[in-house]
Amino acid sequence: MSSSPTVLSTNARLVEVILFLENEPVRTDKIGRLTGLTEAQLAEAIGELKGYWEGHMHGLDLVESNGTYCFLPSNDLHGKLRDCYGKKVDRRLSNAALETLSIIAYSQPVTRRDVENIRGVSSDNIIRLLREREYIKVVGRKDVPGHPGLYGTTKKFLFEFNLPSISALPKLSEIDRARFTTEEELNDAN
Repeated sequence: MSSSPTVLSTNARLVEVILFLENEPVRTDKIGRLTGLTEAQLAEAIGELKGYWEGHMHGLDLVESNGTYCFLPSNDLHGKLRDCYGKKVDRRLSNAALETLSIIAYSQPVTRRDVENIRGVSSDNIIRLLREREYIKVVGRKDVPGHPGLYGTTKKFLFEFNLPSISALPKLSEIDRARFTTEEELNDAN
């Protein structure tokens, strides 16, 4: 058991309620604007809040990812929640959409054509769907004629799939890694 306080300070409680009300990852600069706290006060409040939630074995953990904070279910509860909530996103996305999203997540930044080369079928409608649902976005342009968009995943993708960062994706087997390799990566390797 941690030696975290039994009662949170007003600043920590204020940060806690903002994270609850926003219901998505929130950048520290936004928390600062909403609370009026200085960087030092904000860092202290977040540290206090993190210690409190960890020290009292709550069902939620305060998670930091790329300068944002949010509450996510505690890791030790994932197994118990998987049956009820683990397929929440899966039910909303077809297998083709999940496959396309996986390709983009593992190969990003990647063009629509690269995705289609990996999948072997047209992906226009699926990419449009994933963009509408804000799981992917254009993160740049490829320096080739036509300057096609390069797609990458969004914070919403990380949040809904309970990933602190893209590096937390499960590691691919050699067969899957070869499957997710784009033509350009193959040419660069040779």
